[in-house]
Amino acid sequence: MIQNPSREEMGQMLKKSKRIAVVGLSNNPERTSYMVSKAMQDSGYEIIPVNPAVSEVLGVKAVKSLKDIEGHVDIVNIFRRSEFLPGIAKEFAEIDADIFWAQLGVENGEAYNFLKEKGYTVIMDRCIKVEHALTK
Repeated sequence: MIQNPSREEMGQMLKKSKRIAVVGLSNNPERTSYMVSKAMQDSGYEIIPVNPAVSEVLGVKAVKSLKDIEGHVDIVNIFRRSEFLPGIAKEFAEIDADIFWAQLGVENGEAYNFLKEKGYTVIMDRCIKVEHALTK
């Protein structure tokens, strides 16, 4: 069973975090991933687009995969369908980021268990923008 940290804990995580890698970030301003990421960028977070299909989003050069990011990543925010989470979880563990955050409507028990067994913080089926707004 997936158990997220409390809203208060999520708020603390967001206050400490600076860099958010966004897997599946679209360059289409009408897409939820774009709107959410722009709001987070406007709130002072560094956004790193992770999408092999685009060259840049929100004025930032996109990378093809999490492994292409230089430096530490605080949060990996995922806008991909739930069935892609196990693969993304494996890549996440390889870069040793702090928080695996799957957006609203996105969850996968296999990915959750894999990461929890390794001691990672995992959040699923929650909107980072909503949690940020409710906890700032």
